[in-house]
Amino acid sequence: MPTKKTHNGSAAETEAAFYDALNRADLNALMALWGDEDEIVCVHPGGPRLIGHAAIRASWAAILEHGGLNIHPSSLHETHTLMSSVHTVVEGATAASGEPAHLIATNVYAKTPKGWRLTLHHVSIAPGPAPVELPNQILH
Repeated sequence: MPTKKTHNGSAAETEAAFYDALNRADLNALMALWGDEDEIVCVHPGGPRLIGHAAIRASWAAILEHGGLNIHPSSLHETHTLMSSVHTVVEGATAASGEPAHLIATNVYAKTPKGWRLTLHHVSIAPGPAPVELPNQILH
């Protein structure tokens, strides 16, 4: 039996592992990135708020039962402290019609003794064309 791989890097590395697991349809790797607390939350586009490991795992199992997704995050906006990191990204995807689509996701990470873990994943369908990637700006 393979050892459960945990991720102890930065919040950005945990996010990269999250999207990698989605694209590979690796449910166990995906769920290993979530926090241990039962207050974790996931909202899929147009879906209800799911709270806790059992509900979130069941939703991802249904989504991934036909294989991996083709989601590529971009346009990261990150706000972080020593113990938390909030990322908003544009998720480039392919719609059921085969047309390019984009979603807006908010991913919240908490620093735990086991490393950075996902505590919230909330995605909505974005209106209009995909935003153009802008260079990072530093505000003072």
